[in-house]
Amino acid sequence: MLEDKRQIKSHRDLIAWQKAMDLVIGAYQVSKQFPRDELYGLTSQLRRAAVSVPANIAEGQGRRSKAEFKQFLGNARGSLLELDTHLEIAFRLEYLKATDYATLQAQLKEVRLIINGLLRSLTSDL
Repeated sequence: MLEDKRQIKSHRDLIAWQKAMDLVIGAYQVSKQFPRDELYGLTSQLRRAAVSVPANIAEGQGRRSKAEFKQFLGNARGSLLELDTHLEIAFRLEYLKATDYATLQAQLKEVRLIINGLLRSLTSDL
């Protein structure tokens, strides 16, 4: 699950970023179904949290030090947990179908595991 450092030339090469981008697309697709009156509420919050995950991974990868990369991966993980909370709220409010919720939860878990693996690899290399 860890990235081969020799092959990483940009954030786009990181599996964590690629999978997080897929999660963003899924979040946008399902949130289109939310009630119109949630446009500036839950829809906006959910989308911003989703977008923040790959954005933090990209920004961290572009920094000069492992410590900064770790900090941004931590931010990405925090945004992932925020997204998890927004998805749970949407599900409980019945804005999400069970199948869509399960799919997004599986994607979220995969991204979380990859980010945690990256964090471990950066910690063990210091």
